[in-house]
Amino acid sequence: MKTYLLCVTLCAGICLALAGNTAAQSVNSDFWAATDALGRKVREYGETGERKKDKFVAMFYWTWHNPNMVSYGTVGNISQILKENPNAIKEKDNPEWDRGGSNTHFWGEPLFGYYRTTDPYVLRKHAEMLADAGVDVVFFDCTNAPHLWDESYNALMKTWDQARKDGVKVPKISFLLPFGPSDASYEMIKRLYNDVYKVRKYQNLWFTWQGKPMLMGYNDNIPTNNAEDREMKNFFTFRPGQADYVNGPSNNTQWGWLEIYPQNKYAYNEEVAVGVAQNTCASNYYHASAFNIPGTLGRSYTGKNKSWDTRPDSYLYGANFQEQWDRGIQLDPYLIFVTGWNEFIAGQWLPEHSWNGFPFSFVDQYNWNCSRDIEPNKSWGDKGDAYYLQLVDNVRKFKGMTPPEKASAPQTIKIGKADGWDGVAPYFASYKGNTMHRDHHGRYDEYYTNNTGRNDIVGAKVARDADNVYFYVETADKLTPATDRNWMMLFIDVDRDKTTGWNGYDFIVNRTSPHGKKAVIEKNVGGRWEWEAVGESKFAVNGNKLELAIAKQLMNLTGDDVDIEFKWNDNMQENGNIMDFYVNGDTAPGGRFNYVYTAK
Repeated sequence: MKTYLLCVTLCAGICLALAGNTAAQSVNSDFWAATDALGRKVREYGETGERKKDKFVAMFYWTWHNPNMVSYGTVGNISQILKENPNAIKEKDNPEWDRGGSNTHFWGEPLFGYYRTTDPYVLRKHAEMLADAGVDVVFFDCTNAPHLWDESYNALMKTWDQARKDGVKVPKISFLLPFGPSDASYEMIKRLYNDVYKVRKYQNLWFTWQGKPMLMGYNDNIPTNNAEDREMKNFFTFRPGQADYVNGPSNNTQWGWLEIYPQNKYAYNEEVAVGVAQNTCASNYYHASAFNIPGTLGRSYTGKNKSWDTRPDSYLYGANFQEQWDRGIQLDPYLIFVTGWNEFIAGQWLPEHSWNGFPFSFVDQYNWNCSRDIEPNKSWGDKGDAYYLQLVDNVRKFKGMTPPEKASAPQTIKIGKADGWDGVAPYFASYKGNTMHRDHHGRYDEYYTNNTGRNDIVGAKVARDADNVYFYVETADKLTPATDRNWMMLFIDVDRDKTTGWNGYDFIVNRTSPHGKKAVIEKNVGGRWEWEAVGESKFAVNGNKLELAIAKQLMNLTGDDVDIEFKWNDNMQENGNIMDFYVNGDTAPGGRFNYVYTAK
């Protein structure tokens, strides 16, 4: 009976937590395809089946890339420093470690640069990427008392609230507080209650559990001798964070954040932790350790075999992450807690700080293998999103998927008036409002600008008849002139095979500017960013709408069936760099995702 009652109140709380703007339902990444640079295809509906009830994914998220951290000097990138000076790891007095005016260094460079978590451009990108991955809630790391990073969480809530209004199913928010009851933890809960919850600040972003806003923290030492504290204590559902990597919960209310394989199940089957890597040593699982000592459980480690993947660049393949996901899915909880998104930095600690590295310790992050961030990075080139797409694949397996909408019947479109598309389905939606420009300080002495947002793509359609495939795209406002560089390019993967074409794209339209009423169709040459003209298509612009017709014969399509992937991109900056789809202009759908049009 106790478990049944928990489920009833749990589900009621979850429904409240995840209810959002109905406009968010118009963009559904379940309908999208993606294949990473390693050739791993993200699973689709036919492999997962229907979306399951009461399955949710949480992501550990860091808001400490913040002006309150030391922000002068230059960035220290551990991997870059050691690439240029391998002996520096043995030399605590090496001047390379003096960058940034602090002991904090990055293990690699994030895709959006060494940003601050007050940058609206980055926060908006995060909102969309996490939504597209199927993440339901982020927990901010506030385990280091007394820091709550309020400037960052306020900036994030403001940006994500606007994203929600623009149709993004943004994750809800919560906080992971210190791993134990203390006066500092009590004061942090009180500050959050007064600043956010009591005043109902951005209430539509709160994560609730069992019908109440949730904090991952301890309520043991919240006093009950005055009305204000009693009110605060009763306001939240508390799930204390469990810090032990091995033993699991010490009571039935705890949740984990990171464990070695095989992970435990928490709080009446509520939650299981899944991590990218674990900063503990294979010779002593029971204690967190520095990540820069031999034998730590990095990205390439598997606990089942107690061994490391030894392939070249093995850190890219996510053996540790996959093993943890397999265990989490096997345990079948309500919620999987993933560590993590964007920590990126590690303090450099000397032996007197009680860590076990020598002559110093990098504890939570270290290098390309001994790190645990999923957010795409620049350091790995076109493979920088490998963990992001691995996340997407496993979320889909855990939660199931929404079946795709069927294509409407064949239809001939008269190009020129954009008025023949009303009955065409499906509608491929894209987020509105995401062409914002960037103008913001980064960490240390970095400063970032990006003015490439131009045409805000909000939706697309595809139709076909016996001879042609028709493409339609619309933007939030009137389209800019077709003579603009890299204007409204259409990428088409006609065989859905990533081994052919440039990252699978066999044809591109508008790489060469249209002329008159004709758009130029080019075919890929040799898999590189090389294209040759193979024909033209009818082409028309009407305000914010663009439509064109491409002969099936030009795309080597025969018969009545069409099964293609495609995407629209406006204002690409680095031609030939697929990671540019995450960063510049506007791309629909985002990043490496593609729309899928299947008519059989």
